[in-house]
Amino acid sequence: MKLYLLTIGIAMTIVAAINIFFETASVPYIIFAVIGCTILQIALDGALAILIRLTPDHWYGADNPRFDISDKEKKLYNKLKVRLWKDRVLELGGLGGFSKKHLKNPDDPAYIEKFIIECNKGVVTHRLSYPIGFLAMLTMPNICAFTIAFPIAIVNLYLNILPTLVLRYNTPLLKSVLKRLNKKAMQCIR
Repeated sequence: MKLYLLTIGIAMTIVAAINIFFETASVPYIIFAVIGCTILQIALDGALAILIRLTPDHWYGADNPRFDISDKEKKLYNKLKVRLWKDRVLELGGLGGFSKKHLKNPDDPAYIEKFIIECNKGVVTHRLSYPIGFLAMLTMPNICAFTIAFPIAIVNLYLNILPTLVLRYNTPLLKSVLKRLNKKAMQCIR
Protein backbone atom coordinates (compact mmCIF):
# COMPACT_ATOMS: atom_id res chain seq x y z
CA MET A 1 0.00 0.00 0.00
CA LYS A 2 2.83 2.37 0.88
CA LEU A 3 4.48 1.82 -2.51
CA TYR A 4 1.22 2.60 -4.34
CA LEU A 5 0.58 5.72 -2.30
CA LEU A 6 4.18 6.81 -2.81
CA THR A 7 3.86 6.24 -6.57
CA ILE A 8 0.62 8.23 -6.71
CA GLY A 9 2.08 11.02 -4.55
CA ILE A 10 5.26 11.30 -6.62
CA ALA A 11 3.26 11.29 -9.86
CA MET A 12 0.94 14.01 -8.56
CA THR A 13 3.90 16.12 -7.47
CA ILE A 14 5.69 15.75 -10.82
CA VAL A 15 2.54 16.49 -12.83
CA ALA A 16 1.79 19.56 -10.72
CA ALA A 17 5.40 20.80 -10.84
CA ILE A 18 5.63 20.47 -14.62
CA ASN A 19 2.32 22.26 -15.10
CA ILE A 20 3.34 25.04 -12.71
CA PHE A 21 6.73 25.40 -14.42
CA PHE A 22 5.15 25.69 -17.89
CA GLU A 23 2.29 27.83 -16.55
CA THR A 24 -0.46 25.77 -18.18
CA ALA A 25 -2.96 27.29 -15.76
CA SER A 26 -3.01 29.15 -12.46
CA VAL A 27 -1.26 27.42 -9.57
CA PRO A 28 -4.47 26.91 -7.51
CA TYR A 29 -6.22 25.44 -10.56
CA ILE A 30 -3.32 23.08 -11.26
CA ILE A 31 -3.26 21.84 -7.66
CA PHE A 32 -7.05 21.44 -7.61
CA ALA A 33 -7.02 19.67 -11.01
CA VAL A 34 -4.24 17.24 -10.06
CA ILE A 35 -5.94 16.31 -6.78
CA GLY A 36 -9.39 16.16 -8.39
CA CYS A 37 -8.19 14.07 -11.32
CA THR A 38 -6.47 11.62 -8.98
CA ILE A 39 -9.59 11.30 -6.83
CA LEU A 40 -11.67 10.78 -9.98
CA GLN A 41 -9.34 7.97 -11.10
CA ILE A 42 -9.68 6.24 -7.73
CA ALA A 43 -13.47 6.72 -7.76
CA LEU A 44 -13.81 5.32 -11.30
CA ASP A 45 -11.69 2.29 -10.40
CA GLY A 46 -13.69 1.75 -7.21
CA ALA A 47 -17.06 2.06 -8.96
CA LEU A 48 -15.94 -0.41 -11.60
CA ALA A 49 -14.78 -2.86 -8.93
CA ILE A 50 -18.18 -2.64 -7.22
CA LEU A 51 -19.99 -3.27 -10.52
CA ILE A 52 -17.86 -6.31 -11.35
CA ARG A 53 -18.34 -7.61 -7.81
CA LEU A 54 -22.12 -7.61 -8.42
CA THR A 55 -21.87 -9.83 -11.50
CA PRO A 56 -22.58 -13.57 -11.14
CA ASP A 57 -19.65 -15.74 -10.02
CA HIS A 58 -20.40 -18.44 -12.60
CA TRP A 59 -19.23 -16.07 -15.35
CA TYR A 60 -15.70 -16.26 -13.94
CA GLY A 61 -15.30 -19.95 -13.06
CA ALA A 62 -12.19 -22.06 -13.55
CA ASP A 63 -13.86 -23.85 -16.46
CA ASN A 64 -14.50 -20.63 -18.43
CA PRO A 65 -12.17 -20.76 -21.47
CA ARG A 66 -12.13 -16.94 -21.77
CA PHE A 67 -9.79 -16.87 -18.80
CA ASP A 68 -7.41 -19.59 -20.02
CA ILE A 69 -3.76 -18.64 -20.16
CA SER A 70 -1.63 -19.73 -23.08
CA ASP A 71 1.87 -21.15 -22.80
CA LYS A 72 3.14 -18.02 -24.55
CA GLU A 73 1.54 -15.85 -21.86
CA LYS A 74 3.01 -18.05 -19.11
CA LYS A 75 6.46 -17.61 -20.67
CA LEU A 76 5.95 -13.85 -20.68
CA TYR A 77 5.19 -13.89 -16.94
CA ASN A 78 8.29 -15.98 -16.30
CA LYS A 79 10.36 -13.59 -18.43
CA LEU A 80 8.96 -10.64 -16.44
CA LYS A 81 9.85 -12.56 -13.24
CA VAL A 82 6.37 -11.95 -11.80
CA ARG A 83 7.07 -14.56 -9.14
CA LEU A 84 9.78 -12.35 -7.63
CA TRP A 85 7.74 -9.15 -7.26
CA LYS A 86 4.11 -10.28 -7.13
CA ASP A 87 3.88 -10.06 -3.34
CA ARG A 88 4.74 -6.35 -3.46
CA VAL A 89 1.71 -5.48 -5.59
CA LEU A 90 -1.22 -4.00 -3.71
CA GLU A 91 -4.12 -6.41 -3.19
CA LEU A 92 -7.41 -4.79 -2.20
CA GLY A 93 -9.69 -7.81 -2.67
CA GLY A 94 -10.17 -7.93 1.09
CA LEU A 95 -12.23 -4.74 0.84
CA GLY A 96 -14.75 -6.72 -1.19
CA GLY A 97 -14.75 -9.64 1.20
CA PHE A 98 -12.15 -11.97 -0.34
CA SER A 99 -8.45 -11.34 0.17
CA LYS A 100 -6.17 -12.90 -2.43
CA LYS A 101 -2.98 -12.12 -0.52
CA HIS A 102 -2.58 -15.64 0.91
CA LEU A 103 -4.16 -19.07 0.43
CA LYS A 104 -6.13 -19.75 3.59
CA ASN A 105 -7.66 -23.16 2.74
CA PRO A 106 -5.36 -24.75 0.16
CA ASP A 107 -6.98 -28.18 0.59
CA ASP A 108 -10.57 -27.04 -0.02
CA PRO A 109 -11.66 -27.28 -3.69
CA ALA A 110 -14.57 -24.87 -3.13
CA TYR A 111 -12.19 -22.28 -1.67
CA ILE A 112 -9.73 -22.69 -4.56
CA GLU A 113 -12.59 -22.33 -7.07
CA LYS A 114 -13.71 -19.14 -5.30
CA PHE A 115 -10.11 -17.89 -5.35
CA ILE A 116 -9.97 -18.46 -9.13
CA ILE A 117 -13.30 -16.65 -9.57
CA GLU A 118 -12.01 -13.69 -7.55
CA CYS A 119 -8.79 -13.62 -9.60
CA ASN A 120 -10.79 -13.59 -12.83
CA LYS A 121 -13.08 -10.84 -11.54
CA GLY A 122 -9.97 -8.88 -10.60
CA VAL A 123 -8.53 -9.31 -14.09
CA VAL A 124 -11.74 -8.02 -15.67
CA THR A 125 -11.88 -5.09 -13.25
CA HIS A 126 -8.28 -4.05 -13.88
CA ARG A 127 -8.50 -4.50 -17.65
CA LEU A 128 -11.64 -2.36 -17.84
CA SER A 129 -9.84 0.24 -15.73
CA TYR A 130 -7.18 0.68 -18.43
CA PRO A 131 -9.38 2.75 -20.78
CA ILE A 132 -11.74 4.09 -18.13
CA GLY A 133 -8.83 5.91 -16.52
CA PHE A 134 -8.64 8.12 -19.59
CA LEU A 135 -12.22 9.34 -19.09
CA ALA A 136 -10.88 11.96 -16.72
CA MET A 137 -9.48 13.73 -19.77
CA LEU A 138 -13.05 14.63 -20.70
CA THR A 139 -13.39 16.62 -17.47
CA MET A 140 -10.43 18.91 -18.14
CA PRO A 141 -10.47 21.95 -20.39
CA ASN A 142 -7.90 22.75 -23.04
CA ILE A 143 -4.29 21.79 -22.53
CA CYS A 144 -4.87 20.44 -18.99
CA ALA A 145 -6.54 17.35 -20.44
CA PHE A 146 -3.14 16.44 -21.86
CA THR A 147 -0.82 17.90 -19.25
CA ILE A 148 -2.71 16.76 -16.14
CA ALA A 149 -5.37 14.14 -16.86
CA PHE A 150 -3.35 12.17 -19.42
CA PRO A 151 -0.25 11.62 -17.22
CA ILE A 152 -2.44 10.68 -14.27
CA ALA A 153 -4.31 8.21 -16.52
CA ILE A 154 -0.94 6.71 -17.53
CA VAL A 155 -0.03 6.20 -13.85
CA ASN A 156 -3.47 4.63 -13.29
CA LEU A 157 -2.85 2.33 -16.27
CA TYR A 158 0.51 1.26 -14.85
CA LEU A 159 -0.98 0.66 -11.40
CA ASN A 160 -3.70 -1.52 -12.99
CA ILE A 161 -1.39 -3.51 -15.26
CA LEU A 162 0.71 -4.80 -12.36
CA PRO A 163 -2.15 -6.54 -10.50
CA THR A 164 -3.45 -7.92 -13.81
CA LEU A 165 -0.10 -9.59 -14.41
CA VAL A 166 -0.06 -11.05 -10.90
CA LEU A 167 -3.62 -12.36 -11.12
CA ARG A 168 -2.99 -13.93 -14.54
CA TYR A 169 0.27 -15.43 -13.26
CA ASN A 170 -1.45 -17.02 -10.25
CA THR A 171 -4.49 -18.43 -12.03
CA PRO A 172 -2.79 -21.42 -13.77
CA LEU A 173 -1.18 -22.37 -10.46
CA LEU A 174 -4.57 -22.28 -8.75
CA LYS A 175 -6.14 -24.29 -11.57
CA SER A 176 -3.51 -27.00 -11.18
CA VAL A 177 -4.20 -27.12 -7.42
CA LEU A 178 -7.94 -27.38 -8.10
CA LYS A 179 -7.39 -30.14 -10.64
CA ARG A 180 -5.23 -32.08 -8.17
CA LEU A 181 -7.81 -31.66 -5.38
CA ASN A 182 -10.68 -32.76 -7.62
CA LYS A 183 -8.70 -35.78 -8.80
CA LYS A 184 -7.92 -36.69 -5.19
CA ALA A 185 -11.61 -36.33 -4.26
CA MET A 186 -12.61 -38.61 -7.14
CA GLN A 187 -10.11 -41.25 -6.00
CA CYS A 188 -11.54 -41.12 -2.49
CA ILE A 189 -15.06 -41.70 -3.85
CA ARG A 190 -13.99 -44.88 -5.68
